[in-house]
Formats: sequence, structure tokens, C-alpha cells
Amino acid sequence: MSKRKNAEKYYRIIKAATKIFAKKGFYQAKISEIAREADVADGTIYIYFENKDDILICLFEEQMKAVLDNMVSEISQEDDPAKKLERFALAHLKLIENNKSMAEIIQVEVRQSSKFMKEYKNEKFTQYLDLIADIIRQGQEKGVFKKEVIPGVAKRAFFGALDEMSRFWVLSSRKHYDINTAARQISEYFLKGIAG
Repeated sequence: MSKRKNAEKYYRIIKAATKIFAKKGFYQAKISEIAREADVADGTIYIYFENKDDILICLFEEQMKAVLDNMVSEISQEDDPAKKLERFALAHLKLIENNKSMAEIIQVEVRQSSKFMKEYKNEKFTQYLDLIADIIRQGQEKGVFKKEVIPGVAKRAFFGALDEMSRFWVLSSRKHYDINTAARQISEYFLKGIAG
């Protein structure tokens, strides 16, 4: 945290990196371009970040914190576990719709960083998945979801469907349905499979 002396510059660099990574791609982006976009000297980047991978990881962490906080707020508005899953699906897909640049980075660029994929352990992302598992457990306790459903498997299956739809939304120029329809259908398929 000692590297993060000036929060304003740190966030300016993160914002600039988001724009450059989305526009040029992670591998094509240069530190000098991020510095120019952030209006800082090239060397200033290295005061805050070790390298380009470090910027990507920090960018992802910042985004995941906001996503997690938003999702906790969204699902806390429902008591019914089935409605919570529906709300989760819609909130997740709306994030993609409302923040295209960040969605593209998460769906495409993050997965191209070998350091990120092999070495990085994101606790916020684990907590995000665990929100789904918690909803499944609540539904099992209330008798609305099957007892034999394994929350650890279910959370990955549900997230996997949302993640694939998110990737399609980011990469496809032709969309034949809206976010609300996609979220509703994914929720329905999943809920029919786990309903008690």
C-alpha cells in the first residue's frame, strides 16, 4: 500500500488503463500510452505499479470491489431465494450493458494475462461466487431448492451461464434479445433444475 501514496494519481492511471486496454487490447497497450492518457510521466506509472500486469490486476480488483458491493445491495432487497437469483442474473448482465469498456477488459483482456490466470487469487471474485452459493443454501433451508444440489457446483454453473452471456454481449455486434430477456431465461432454466 505504500506505493499508493497519491490516490488521485492512482485512480487516474487505473481509469486511463481501462480506456487504453479496451481500445487497444492488453498486449498492444503500452505503458507510455497509459501515462499519456493519465497525464503523468511514464516513470510515474512505476511508482504505483510494477508492470502492465500489475495495472490489470489492480484494475480488476477495483472493479470487483464495486461489483461485489453493488450485488450485495441488489440481492439484499429480496427475501425469496428464487427472486434473489433472478435479481443476481439481471444485475450481473446490466453491469455489462452499462460499462462496455470494463466488460471488454474483464471478458477478453484479463483472460489473456498469463500472470493473472496462473498466479492471481482474487478474494473479491470468490466472495462474488459465494453470494450465489449462499442463496442456494438459503433456498435449501427454506425447502425451495433440492437438498442434493451442491452449492459449490451450482454457483459455478449459474455464474458460467451468466459469464458466457456476458462474453457474447461484449464480442457480438448483433444481439437478438435484450439483457432483461437473457437474465430471465438463464434464471428460469437454472431455477427449474434446482427447484425442490
